[in-house]
Amino acid sequence: MPMNTGFSVRHKAVRKGSARSPGRLPAVVIGAGPYGLATAAWLSAAGTPRRVFGEPMECWYANMPAGMYLKSVPAASSISAPESGYRLEDFRTARGRGPVGDRYPIPVEEMVDYGRWFQERRLPELEREKVRSVGHVDGLFAVTLDSGEEFLAEKVVMATGQVPFAHEPPELTGALPGELVSHTSRHRDLSLFSGQRVAVLGAGQSALESAALLHEAGALPTVIARAESVAFGTPPDTDRPCDRPRAVRIAKPGSPLGPGWSLLACSRGGGAVRRLPQGVRLRLLHDVLGPSGGWWLRQRVDDRVPVLCGCTVRSVGAEDGTVRLEVEVEGTGAGARTKALRADHLLLATGYRVDIDRLGLLAPELRRETRTFHGAPRLSAGFESSVPGLYFTGLAAAPTFGPVLRFVAGTGFAARRLARSVAAGTRTRP
Repeated sequence: MPMNTGFSVRHKAVRKGSARSPGRLPAVVIGAGPYGLATAAWLSAAGTPRRVFGEPMECWYANMPAGMYLKSVPAASSISAPESGYRLEDFRTARGRGPVGDRYPIPVEEMVDYGRWFQERRLPELEREKVRSVGHVDGLFAVTLDSGEEFLAEKVVMATGQVPFAHEPPELTGALPGELVSHTSRHRDLSLFSGQRVAVLGAGQSALESAALLHEAGALPTVIARAESVAFGTPPDTDRPCDRPRAVRIAKPGSPLGPGWSLLACSRGGGAVRRLPQGVRLRLLHDVLGPSGGWWLRQRVDDRVPVLCGCTVRSVGAEDGTVRLEVEVEGTGAGARTKALRADHLLLATGYRVDIDRLGLLAPELRRETRTFHGAPRLSAGFESSVPGLYFTGLAAAPTFGPVLRFVAGTGFAARRLARSVAAGTRTRP
């Protein structure tokens, strides 16, 4: 049921380029990462009045360590726009840089610059303010900004990225003081661990790249992984998929997620993925492009960083200002054995789990009204939740539409569908 909050709106003058329509309540996009920027661009093309809030590419520069690289190849790393001229290659041309192919790992700093360039050229009306809260009033949305401004919106698009969903296992974080444990998403500069022993928990890109950066910054990292071995990608045969032999292209067609029929299906079939049973979708999200490091990362980890595979952390505790870990190591013959490890810090590369209850800016009543499965919102084909007018995109939509929504490559599929749904004002049952 809608709640009556006694909300009052203080009208402000319309700013030039703000994309507000005096006769119609706006749609609001919260977030200015790739998904928020793409959504706002496609809403603009559809003629939908909207206001867009956020700091452009904030989580990319504030919550990703300096020196990291994207796993996505350049051809799959462009933010979608309804017009030509806004791709990563256009940005590189505008900055006087040459073309690059699939063998070029993209530095996160370049991706941040590209996203800001996209915003300046395509969305100069972006309002670099934080949204404090979103409530529900008589079928509309009551939006309050950190500045104190309040207004009503007809529709709200949550494009808040992955950081709110950082997964920190409570059995680990609850047993340690905050200064001894942290998630990888909290760190921009890993050099602060120089000279320290750091236990890195995980087997994916985040764990392996964090360990490499820690080693290069003078720290002493050790990776602890449940997997029997860590995996790295295979270097592309060519810089362009079309340069691969025809027989290879038929056997393993190219896709934004990589070569292979299954990856092609996932990258092109988000609408079909939505129709699969919940359990199948969740397995796809976990298994497709599962934990592994980029091909270019192997030489920075092998023979440089200790990697303990087949290990499960059974307990952690603080002792003399350090972390004590009891690790069960899978064995053969005599079975498993327990090993004690010491570290100055435990770094959790434990990924992200969608749970809208962690989106504190949504009023509790609004979160309760939103139907979910395993914490993720149930979404219509147009990315609309069970609350009319409330949309989710990016990682929050990945449990519905599949693994392509974990990558920048999914911005086209998501933004086009979402913008059409908002413009049409129609919905289907989540």
